[in-house]
Amino acid sequence: MTIQLYNTLTRSKVEFAPIDAANVRMYVCGPTVYDFAHIGNARPVIVFDVLYRLLRHAYGAGHVTYVRNITDVDDKINARAVRDYPGLPLNEAIRLVTEGTNAQYQADVAELGNLPPDFQPRATESLPEMITLIEKLIEKGNAYEAEGHVLFDVPSMPAYGELSGRSVDDMIAGARVDVAPYKRDPMDFVLWKPSDEGMPGWESPWGVGRPGWHIECSAMSWKHLGEVFDIHGGGVDLVFPHHENELAQSTCAHGTSVMANVWMHNGFLQVEGEKMSKSLGNFFTIRELLDKYRGENLRLLMLMTHYRQPTNWTEVAAKEARTNLKNWYDAIARVEHETPVAPPAAVIAALSDDLNTPEAIQQMHLLRRAAETSDDAARELRAAGLLFGLFGQTRQQMKDWRPLGFDDAKVETLLAQRAAARKAKDFAAADGFKAEIAAMGVEFADKPEGTSWWLP
Repeated sequence: MTIQLYNTLTRSKVEFAPIDAANVRMYVCGPTVYDFAHIGNARPVIVFDVLYRLLRHAYGAGHVTYVRNITDVDDKINARAVRDYPGLPLNEAIRLVTEGTNAQYQADVAELGNLPPDFQPRATESLPEMITLIEKLIEKGNAYEAEGHVLFDVPSMPAYGELSGRSVDDMIAGARVDVAPYKRDPMDFVLWKPSDEGMPGWESPWGVGRPGWHIECSAMSWKHLGEVFDIHGGGVDLVFPHHENELAQSTCAHGTSVMANVWMHNGFLQVEGEKMSKSLGNFFTIRELLDKYRGENLRLLMLMTHYRQPTNWTEVAAKEARTNLKNWYDAIARVEHETPVAPPAAVIAALSDDLNTPEAIQQMHLLRRAAETSDDAARELRAAGLLFGLFGQTRQQMKDWRPLGFDDAKVETLLAQRAAARKAKDFAAADGFKAEIAAMGVEFADKPEGTSWWLP
């Protein structure tokens, strides 16, 4: 099979050809574990999980290596540790922050139906590799030491800016560069910085300090995937400066022309048509939404828009995803315990065209309709959903799921009150009870044997 992927570096769709088909290698930037991940953080996890599944289908589950890092060295982590654990030594407080938030992150993304990566390295586990890379950059004339800092010398790399396609002026504005007297050029960025007393720090040839953000991913990808690998992914907000700087560091240190052969970036997420922000009151963590929606519901919503396009989180879209899932679960109920068949060719073809998930979902709708009269179509629909990371439960488990704090007894009471109102021909009251039931997200059907209800 042929897979086409859009490469941010070349700004074109290219036929994917792995360096080694026996070991396809992908790196995706993971979380900085200082707080609960927000719903926007879920999109790259889901997008690249689908790609991981597709690559495993194409090359074999044992022939794909997926690395997603954990950033556990960061000034935001330090600030959170001081705030939450003021009486503890900073290193101990940092450990509590990073372990707690990372555990929550792992639980949240698992509930969204994502497979665990093959490696999830922590930045603090790769400090020797970071120091080695920095030493190489100094030796080759691409970095310099100044007042306890080590900085990358941007003018030493003529191709700098190629990934983002930005001019120097745009890059300076976009990076919000720090003005510092020890910099040779305003664009130069930190590889290593000194740690004041009381701050976390490690011994290095340049004194006790800690790494800059960008060098961390260069070191972790090198450690687990080598100097050049197949795919580097992340959100579009990371193209500049993070990925631009990663590319510069890695190619200069290793003397290679590329760091990854294909760079992939997913688009932004909005909430009800607006940028997500705490000031607008539309900022949601993954955990908050998982208390309200099934993980598969959130997953499908993220895949209803092509990954390179902005996606809009709305209640209407969430309901559409929920209804689609119910219909699909109903369609595969009679085959859900069978051994899965191969995914349908039309769905594979859609995903192989730069992860065209909207087209793949359209093919699943066609299969759902065909499944009304065909067990083979039901089997193919189930296989397509499994490739998407869906159908992780039985139909009954899906029906039994409840949001946090949901009150089954209240639904039963409202249904009984509605039935009594209808019997008394008080249809206005019956409609009022019906509206209350609908407001709880409940659907129901009146049958001769009684009224059944469910959460889609």
